[in-house]
Amino acid sequence: MTETPRRRQRSATAEGSGSAADHPPRRNRLAATKFGAWLARPLASFHLVVTIATLLTVLGLVMVLSASSVEAYVDGGSAYSLFIQQAMFAAIGAVLFYLALRISLRRLRQWSFPLFAISVLALVLVLIPGIGSEVQGARRWFFLGPISVQPSEIVKVTLVVWGAHLLASRRSEQASLKEILVPLVPAGLLVCLLVVLEPNLSTTIALGIVLAALLWFGGLPVRLFVTIAISGTIAAGILALSAGYRSDRMRGFFNPGDDPQGINYQARQALYSLADGGIWGRGLGQSRAKWQYLPNAHNDFIFAIIGEELGFLGCALVLGLFALFVYTGLRIAIRSVDPFLRLLTATATTWITGQALINIGYVVNLLPVTGLQLPLVSAGGSSLAITLFMFGIIANAARHEPEAISALQAGQDGRFSRLLRLPKPEVYSPAKAEAARARTAAAKAAEQRARAERAKAERARAALPPGRRPQSEPGRRRVPESRGTSSLRATRAWEPSYPINHARDRGRSK
Repeated sequence: MTETPRRRQRSATAEGSGSAADHPPRRNRLAATKFGAWLARPLASFHLVVTIATLLTVLGLVMVLSASSVEAYVDGGSAYSLFIQQAMFAAIGAVLFYLALRISLRRLRQWSFPLFAISVLALVLVLIPGIGSEVQGARRWFFLGPISVQPSEIVKVTLVVWGAHLLASRRSEQASLKEILVPLVPAGLLVCLLVVLEPNLSTTIALGIVLAALLWFGGLPVRLFVTIAISGTIAAGILALSAGYRSDRMRGFFNPGDDPQGINYQARQALYSLADGGIWGRGLGQSRAKWQYLPNAHNDFIFAIIGEELGFLGCALVLGLFALFVYTGLRIAIRSVDPFLRLLTATATTWITGQALINIGYVVNLLPVTGLQLPLVSAGGSSLAITLFMFGIIANAARHEPEAISALQAGQDGRFSRLLRLPKPEVYSPAKAEAARARTAAAKAAEQRARAERAKAERARAALPPGRRPQSEPGRRRVPESRGTSSLRATRAWEPSYPINHARDRGRSK
């Protein structure tokens, strides 16, 4: 039976529709293959970190302008005053991001302890009346003209860098558990105490996350880690109930129906804003809550404004960017060869993500209100600039992945790296690092032997009768060694675990 033209046309149409039905899975597989191929590129982690930091910063600037315009106009007559301040700190953060990309890991490790000590000194100075400025009962800021600096934000980064360097050095030297805990834990507790005195419980929680992440990724035994975590949770609960405003927040969280116009007003208004946004949102700039219905809409509760103006899709975008950041940060930590970079990247990723989850958690009423900001999105100059600097360090670590180093050494910089004129990353060699550690251990052992011999000679001299004791050589005075200097030299808290060419770079004169 011959096939008519109309029947052939229907069969061709049916075949075409069947092939079209098969296209979506094929396109999805093709897209997944292309994305996987892009992730396999040597500098994919670096580009992901830069993209995430840029998108979150731009989104934060737009939302700060939208959420703060009404309050800024009421206070100062200009709807752009808070936005201009935020944009200024974003520019400072971009410069810090670039400097973090250019800094050498060797210099970063050398400067980690001095910078941490300076940040701790700043925490002490900010508590002194006349030096630190008091705002709403809290003494947390230095005001340098139009710029305000918050030392508690700076100490987060210095604790991450110094703690990662210290643990990496001690682990490579096969140090005991006491030698690992004694320098780090007392320093972390001191910093937390100084921040509590400001008072600033939210930043104390962030510092606790940093310390816990350092101990966890540093290989602390699980039993001891659980003990420290439980102790920290109990201490945080006691601090939360010690002050009047903090105890009000805890009482409001556990009794959400009480006092809707008082302690539960802010949390309730945040939920109203999220519900008002729906799936698609009311539109950018169309928030109702920012008309002084939601306190701190541009700062602590900016996620509620995002949900109101951009809807569920805007909230999902923010969550997706932070989820992608978690993947990228842990990917860099896993692919890094240098133990210092592993600890640094994993700890920084945990800190930034934990802070974001706590902020989003109390906005959606899953956690008590703590006042932690949403990184790179909430209004706050010091937090924005310091977080961008930390992102720059993570991007620098991404350029030190083994495949990235090979590609950059081969001249495959890419247009972005060539535009920024970034230096070539340093090659980490475990064999050279082991040799450097062996030389350090040998020098330390020789110093201990010499000290033991001197002590033995002193004991032998003291055992002789006074008339038979040998006299010291004329014109030669023995300089006693400072105990503190010897202790600091033994810890090597600022010395990298890989070799340095010049003696002056090791902290010794030629």
